[in-house]
Amino acid sequence: MKNLYPDKKRKRALSASAIAKCALFTSLMIVGAFVKIPFPFVPLTFQTAFAVLSGFVLGAKKGAFAVGCYMIMGLIGIPVFTSGGGIGYVMMPSFGYVIGFVAAAAVSGLAVKISNRPAAYLIVALLAVAVNYIVGIAYFILIWQISGYENLLSALITYNVIYIPKDVVLAAIAAAAGRKFYKIKAYDD
Repeated sequence: MKNLYPDKKRKRALSASAIAKCALFTSLMIVGAFVKIPFPFVPLTFQTAFAVLSGFVLGAKKGAFAVGCYMIMGLIGIPVFTSGGGIGYVMMPSFGYVIGFVAAAAVSGLAVKISNRPAAYLIVALLAVAVNYIVGIAYFILIWQISGYENLLSALITYNVIYIPKDVVLAAIAAAAGRKFYKIKAYDD
């Protein structure tokens, strides 16, 4: 059949390999939510590292797609989030971080194309984590205000800021792992 729109590029379907890799990272996000280190207030999880790593390995679009699938699974009621699932989760102050995971995957996937040097991976991972925190904290403030809670500054420190050192360490781990995946040519964006 003749292409009716020759000047437009044809969209490529995802290959079986790409679908499998996306499914793997969606699964890793789920596992990352349930591998918890007990900590006062909010448990420590590994989702941040897996979100950043998904962008490094899959690229911006596929990484964001894989993490987005995780988010959609949780919103339709599959208990994949740290505290369960369902559409009501959008009213939890921490849901902004789930949205931020999608953004972090996209950022790490875009920025990794700049350089293959170890320092570049670390900078990109830290940038992706910063984006996750920007989205997460903005959403936290919005829901906190809508819900009429008090002591916003104390809540920001208790539920957000104290986790930054953990996520910096996870960013460094994701950067090291992402560079290894690149070296073995797992990246196919």
